[in-house]
Amino acid sequence: MVQTPSKPITLDEFLKLPETEPASEYIEGKIIQKPMPQGKHSAIQTEFCTNFNIIFKPKQIARAFSELRCTFGGRSTVPDISVFNWSRIPRDENREIANTFPIAPDWTIEILSPDQSQTKVTKNIIHCLKHGTQMGWLIDPDEQTVFVYRPQQETEVFDDPDALILVPSFASELQLTIQDLFSWLL
Repeated sequence: MVQTPSKPITLDEFLKLPETEPASEYIEGKIIQKPMPQGKHSAIQTEFCTNFNIIFKPKQIARAFSELRCTFGGRSTVPDISVFNWSRIPRDENREIANTFPIAPDWTIEILSPDQSQTKVTKNIIHCLKHGTQMGWLIDPDEQTVFVYRPQQETEVFDDPDALILVPSFASELQLTIQDLFSWLL
């Protein structure tokens, strides 16, 4: 859903607005509300973050966040999953995780919802790649396919159940096949 304000709104003005449920994003001067996550989307999002953080958080390598607002490059988006290398996680004066993330994630993951535009989601991934993100995934639960995006490289498609899905180098310990990923829906 696109919300058109009566007058143009700036990114700073958008960031002062109250959060919406589901989240709204600021893209090219427009406020766009994300669709409400449904069952498949929610299951994959929860399982990925849990499994990722069990492996990488204790070692202080990286951390996965769900529905985290990231504001950079003139946009403010809320990827389904944002993964940050440990050393890049914004911290406050107490060395705790900051409330605002003014940088691109190292890995952005979007899970396509039934009524969501694949083009819009792909544009968000490409925006991240242009601002330092190492890898983007677009997970399509209905097609049981993962599209992997990397800067200045051809998009790779993973749909073979036994295919090991490509991950960023910092996450090479994560060995995840298409079958593993979509078994989270059972």
